[in-house]
Amino acid sequence: MAKAIWKNVVIADSNDFEIVEDNYYFPPDSVNMEYLKESDYHTTCPWKGFASYYDIVVDGDVNKDSAWYYANPKPAASKIKNFIAFWKGVEIQD
Repeated sequence: MAKAIWKNVVIADSNDFEIVEDNYYFPPDSVNMEYLKESDYHTTCPWKGFASYYDIVVDGDVNKDSAWYYANPKPAASKIKNFIAFWKGVEIQD
C-alpha cells in the first residue's frame, strides 16, 4: 500500500499504483479530490505527453502545482492515464 501525505492529511491511498521515473501514480478513485484544485499550469514530457496540474489545499494552506496527471498520455505512458502523482513536499509512504 502507498499513501501520499501532505500536512498530516492522506491525499491518496492505494494498493493499485504505478511507479514511473521514481514517481508514484495513484488511480483517480484512490485520491481524496476534496483537497485538489485545478491549476492552470501545464508541462509536456517528450515520452508521456501533456500534463495538467492540481494545487493541494489543506486547511487553507496551498501547495501550488504539487500534483499532476496525464489525461491523454502518449502510448508509452498509457498505463498512467488519469493517474495522479505528487511532489513539492508531499510525502509518499510505501
